[in-house]
Amino acid sequence: MDTSLSNAKRRKVIDIPEQTFRTLSVRAAASGTNLKAFIEKMLVDYADSADDSHLYAYLCEKRPEGKDMLNEEETKSFEDWLGL
Repeated sequence: MDTSLSNAKRRKVIDIPEQTFRTLSVRAAASGTNLKAFIEKMLVDYADSADDSHLYAYLCEKRPEGKDMLNEEETKSFEDWLGL
């Protein structure tokens, strides 16, 4: 899955167990980076490795309204939103 559509970033505050924090901090230091950059890279790598067929199957099951075909106006609006 290509996450390079935009350079826009989102901020999310998360709570993690103390042991997880310590473990990730050590792994980040061993990688020569800080915890924030380490977690960001892990998340980007995870998202980039996602298989689109699994995502599509999940969305078809959980969000069946996504199977509705768009009219020309909706298609144009969506493509504009994607920057295509």
